[in-house]
Amino acid sequence: MFKTARMRKIRIVTLDEYISPTVSALHEQGLVQINEISDSIQQDPELAELVTPSKASAFTGKLSSLLMKTSAISELLGNSLSEGHGIKDTIKSFISPEMPIQKEVGDLDTEALINKAEDLLAQVESETKVIEGKFSALDSETSVLTSNKSLAKRLYNLDMDLALLKDSKYTSITVGRINAESASEIESNLSKLTDELDVFIVPNDDKETANIIVVTLKEFGEDVYSTLRKFDFERVEVSNIEGTPQQIISSADSRLVTIESERNSAKSDLRAIAERWDDDILSLKEELENEKEKNEILAAFVQTKDTYMLEAWVPVKDTDKVEQLVEKSSDGHCTFELIDVEGTDDEDVPILQTNKGYVKPYEVLVDMYSPVRYNAIDPTFFVAVVFPFLFGYCLTDAFYGAIVAIIGVVLVRGMGKLNDTMKSFGYILTACGIWAVILGLLTNGLLGDFTERMLNYRLPTVVPAVEAFVHPDTILIIAIAIGIIYTNIGFVIGAINNFRYGEIKEAIGSQLCWFVLEAGIIFLVLGFMMPAIGMIGYGIGAVLIIACLAMLIYANGAYGVMDVFGFMGDVLSYARLLALCLATGGIAMTVNILTNLCNDMIPVIGIVLAIFIFIFGHIANFLFQILGAFINSLRLHYVEFFSQFYMEGKNKFQAFKANRTFTKLKN
Repeated sequence: MFKTARMRKIRIVTLDEYISPTVSALHEQGLVQINEISDSIQQDPELAELVTPSKASAFTGKLSSLLMKTSAISELLGNSLSEGHGIKDTIKSFISPEMPIQKEVGDLDTEALINKAEDLLAQVESETKVIEGKFSALDSETSVLTSNKSLAKRLYNLDMDLALLKDSKYTSITVGRINAESASEIESNLSKLTDELDVFIVPNDDKETANIIVVTLKEFGEDVYSTLRKFDFERVEVSNIEGTPQQIISSADSRLVTIESERNSAKSDLRAIAERWDDDILSLKEELENEKEKNEILAAFVQTKDTYMLEAWVPVKDTDKVEQLVEKSSDGHCTFELIDVEGTDDEDVPILQTNKGYVKPYEVLVDMYSPVRYNAIDPTFFVAVVFPFLFGYCLTDAFYGAIVAIIGVVLVRGMGKLNDTMKSFGYILTACGIWAVILGLLTNGLLGDFTERMLNYRLPTVVPAVEAFVHPDTILIIAIAIGIIYTNIGFVIGAINNFRYGEIKEAIGSQLCWFVLEAGIIFLVLGFMMPAIGMIGYGIGAVLIIACLAMLIYANGAYGVMDVFGFMGDVLSYARLLALCLATGGIAMTVNILTNLCNDMIPVIGIVLAIFIFIFGHIANFLFQILGAFINSLRLHYVEFFSQFYMEGKNKFQAFKANRTFTKLKN
């Protein structure tokens, strides 16, 4: 529970004819993390002369190509199946997602899988390409019609066939829109160009703009356009359009309605194809992903003429399983070399946490900070015990806590079935909500003071000594006590880690000194409170405090004395528990007061306004406070607790493992 899994390296050598079944067996079981072996081989000159780096399988490129094609088809079919889903369907998929059905597949070699993929994709594409082509044609026609319709609207007041506005062999026709106020000036400027020119100006309905048509000889076309550009002229191209603007708009609208009908029909056809093939495509995609991963991993090996060598990390407890698995898959044609890392530089050893049951979900919170270093103490158990309690302490409202717990249960029973991270957060929120309910009932927090103010009823579960708004001093004392205890647990863990790695000086200056300081403070307090001890307590306390300062200077230099303020800050930081506790109840109480005022003082609509304030006020407070509770509980761990001991690792154990969401191997 407090230690990560013991790891060791294993080197496996087998004949090239057995490398494929060996890799497949390791991939299915997911017991090892395979490393790139080239660098470590270079450190052994004798071994480096015997082997050469391996390469990914020759099939990798083909698998990648097929996977891209399969992914595109899967996306097309998936979008077709999800189209038309509304908010109700979205909520349903969140609360009760449809579980994927695992399809039985054979253990095919790469070539057989490629042939299977090509055959299946050919069948599906023969059906989807026709519909995709239809969609493409309809989209293209829609784009043209929409463009023509837009153009026609801009020239709506021209009661003429727009085909007449095309350039001819000898004439140039310029069409566009101008500012109506500039019409006279434009005509005057154009008339100066040539006598071989006609100008037609048609005002638009908005009275501010007008359409202009300028007909002239070809040789004056550019001059006309240059002159118009000096004004606020917007050119309109009408080269590929026929009919009056009214006819174009009417025809486009009619055809667009027909196109939409044809598109809906095509969507129905595509949905029918998706319902028939989606499961097969998802299964094929997963098979190709797994096969591609197996073929690519060969690049991490080294080889001789007839053998392959791979290197992997394996948990010590699984070493025998891996050896038996490889021996079986290679018919005994293999050798092993086990390399222990205990007592060596273990900074690069991958981390596999061993938490189970209630503690397991909280690994996600620890991982958000950093992987713990191999051989250091894993703090997940402490996070699992304390984090929900701190969250509940910050929230201290039974109703809000119940909502949080319900959200957690929904996550576990909903999206948690498909996503491990969602499942973990679901369990975390459930525990946090339960603690908020417990502490809310003890401290008289249920929608603030709702029961007493609205119902004139006092919760029988309230403990007067810890009632938040009556004895905030007690809440603060408890918060500081929690801070002292939890910080000391961090010191103990930190000291153990430092002694384990031989960092004696670090242990003295970062952990042990604070126990001496605390002991000194205790003796000073005893000397003050118990006259019988008196000067003895003062003397021992003073000696211990001086000893603490000496330990700080020894370990960290003269400026190490300043760490005393850091220690005090870490402990006092837990006072935020009181602030957040009072903030939750205070804002909830304010919402209740405003609700009563609206109901009592505003006639007729007062009750409606009161209900609105009550509901949305508490929703806003709930959202704000759960965010604050979660963030501050994390902060107390990441900043105040982890800083006392946490040793960061470099990476998590990433098992070389097949993904089997949509597929399962036949027995």
